[in-house]
Amino acid sequence: MKKKVLSVFLVAAMTLGLFAGCAGGSGNTEGTENASATDKNLPAMYTVNDLEENIIDDNYRTSYEIFVYSFCDSNGDGIGDLDGLTSKLDYINDGDPTTDTDLGCNNIWLMPIMPSTTYHKYDVKDYKDIDPEYGTLEDFDEFIAACHERGINVTIDLVMNHTSTKHEWFQSAISYLNQIGADQEPDLNECPYVDYYNFATSEKANYYAVGNSGWYYEGKFWSEMPDLNLENENVRQEFTDIVQFWLDRGVDGFRLDAVKEFYSGADGKNIDVLSWFSDMVKEKKSDAYIVGESWNDYNTYTKYYRSGCDSFFNFAFAENDGYIAKTLNQSTKSKASTYGKAIVAVQELIAENSAEAGDGFTGIDAPFYTNHDMGRSAGYYSGDYAVQKTKMAQAMNLLMSGNAFLYYGEELGMKGAGKDENKRLGMNWSTDENYEGLCKGPADADSIEQIYGSLEEQQDDEYSIYNFVKQVIKIRNAYPEIARGTVTFEESLSNEQVCVLTKEYNGKQIMLIYNLSETACEVDLSGVTLNGKNAGEVTEAGMLQTGEEAPSLDGSKVTLPAYSVELVQ
Repeated sequence: MKKKVLSVFLVAAMTLGLFAGCAGGSGNTEGTENASATDKNLPAMYTVNDLEENIIDDNYRTSYEIFVYSFCDSNGDGIGDLDGLTSKLDYINDGDPTTDTDLGCNNIWLMPIMPSTTYHKYDVKDYKDIDPEYGTLEDFDEFIAACHERGINVTIDLVMNHTSTKHEWFQSAISYLNQIGADQEPDLNECPYVDYYNFATSEKANYYAVGNSGWYYEGKFWSEMPDLNLENENVRQEFTDIVQFWLDRGVDGFRLDAVKEFYSGADGKNIDVLSWFSDMVKEKKSDAYIVGESWNDYNTYTKYYRSGCDSFFNFAFAENDGYIAKTLNQSTKSKASTYGKAIVAVQELIAENSAEAGDGFTGIDAPFYTNHDMGRSAGYYSGDYAVQKTKMAQAMNLLMSGNAFLYYGEELGMKGAGKDENKRLGMNWSTDENYEGLCKGPADADSIEQIYGSLEEQQDDEYSIYNFVKQVIKIRNAYPEIARGTVTFEESLSNEQVCVLTKEYNGKQIMLIYNLSETACEVDLSGVTLNGKNAGEVTEAGMLQTGEEAPSLDGSKVTLPAYSVELVQ
């Protein structure tokens, strides 16, 4: 689809030579105002980013992680539910590319929705139902239909490492073991569920007693989460049936929890389980999306692509000690260039390990910045440029290749850290306690001041974090090469303040030029060839500004105020 490009700058042929320079000062680029900005009170990026959506229906998407409990309440009990979520789908994506009121995400990852004893619901009691706090299967069906009408895919959390102690499998197993005691060998013909879990007759680390029977069961995460034996063929058949159940209800994919703990410290065995799962799912639905959580450094988690699962979360760039935050806080040796070097390093490892899966498999990176287990990112930065860094971090995540994930509320700069409940607060729709749909959040959460304001406060502020994130996603949705492109780090154009990346997909290139510092910079593109065009012929593809000053392209010269991004093609 042809894209609108509203700023075209032409100059005479440039002499060869590459240069990236930074001017001193606070980032003021007075005198280099972008020519396409028609309203000085409106950020120039709104005009430049007047782009046509160009969505490809594949698994390279822009995903929105939702904790249903804290998102939107439909029945007044203060707990989020599926009907409430359905009522807010137009906030995520209204399905109309001509409107500008939605975020533009086209995949939703739902944290666990199955019956559970806890508020977080990672201890599943029944894999083929909906927790009553969230609604019914009929509510889920309506939610799926509404998502698909809008072009939104749905990925659901599937917890295979353990169940709840209240699951009927576990209840049957311990009832039987209590009857026979530890002196008698279990008869699996009488109770096959004994082999669904890991039982022992002696106490070990992370094992818990089965009453006074003399038996113990493994529960690595918690006493109420007994670990499953995923080598058992009956357990695998149970999950085969479970997968079919949800696929039949229209689910588009699965997020697998804690995959490195299937067999802790045994990556090879975990990869074998994931290979089985991937093959099983793809036989049922070839385009189903599978993303795994392997909380590890990138040298380790990229090995899991050997399983043939589509994606694994890119923990290397996440949280306050990942490459995004470290780069913005200039705590790495190469500073801005660190970001580009790390992207290429992960890309190469994903490709290398994907090749071992065979059959032409290509792994899809799953970049994310925060999730439900991490302190929210607005708390990572302080000082004069805290807001700019908070915005820029979202661009650094959402402009990465792959299926990029955004945790609910991050687009508002929500805060929350410390205990898990604080990281899963009610969505900050409004400060009005009577606002319809507000959730009370987890009962044990602390009271945390939200310094950047609610959606109601941010939506009409063109310079808000919320509207900045919308601009990032708008750019991502306009250029397929952003999500799908192979990345080249342009080292000769980059330095401690500037990171320049080129992405190529289906023969098309786009260049992303980041100023990741508080100092205004200029980048000279002389000698660059992009899409067969010399530097003076390249055009502005989009831009992002975190303050009032906007980046600009003038011939081969790119001017970047503090914390900004210029895209050229």
